[in-house]
Amino acid sequence: MRVLYFGGAFNPPTRAHIELADEVRRKLGYDRVLFMPTKYEYIRFEEGKDFAYPDEMRLDLLRKIARNRDWMIVSDYEIRQEEQPRTYHTLQALKEQYELKLLIGTDWLKKLETGWTYIREICREFGIIVMERDGDCAQEIIADSAFLKELEPYLTIVTVPDHYRNLSSSMVRRAVSAVREGRHYIANAVPEEIVRDLETEEL
Repeated sequence: MRVLYFGGAFNPPTRAHIELADEVRRKLGYDRVLFMPTKYEYIRFEEGKDFAYPDEMRLDLLRKIARNRDWMIVSDYEIRQEEQPRTYHTLQALKEQYELKLLIGTDWLKKLETGWTYIREICREFGIIVMERDGDCAQEIIADSAFLKELEPYLTIVTVPDHYRNLSSSMVRRAVSAVREGRHYIANAVPEEIVRDLETEEL
């Protein structure tokens, strides 16, 4: 089974996470997208985010979304580990089950040299699909970096719709906190299956 590996906080999952991943999957002819949420401790203390939903809540939100989308796989592999695994190690652990490629956005493309470990190994053994969005030009980003030029043979660039430019998990969290305008924004920002969960959640 050909699967795109999509890791991240999903804090919370947004329509952009779900719909763009499906767009790339369909464009490239993959069977499934595997959503892998990272551990709470990693989000709060390694990434330095000021808030993170608990592990089980983020898993539950993804699983609710996946119920009506047979192309989604939701895994708790990383959350179950004692410490946050590196992406390469998770890919290694799953490669017997799936034919995997890593899926990232152009925001992470810019951080491959400094923010990732074992990135050359990931490229050589799995390959990377890059979602080109938010007005970014992946080819320009690559051209400006000798490191990325070295990795270019392992990168597949896919352009996705740009109407999610202002949609992010952090914006959804702010909307959840803003009672006055939260309900309208949340309903347009996250899959309908999880609107009620977020509207009743207190940050």
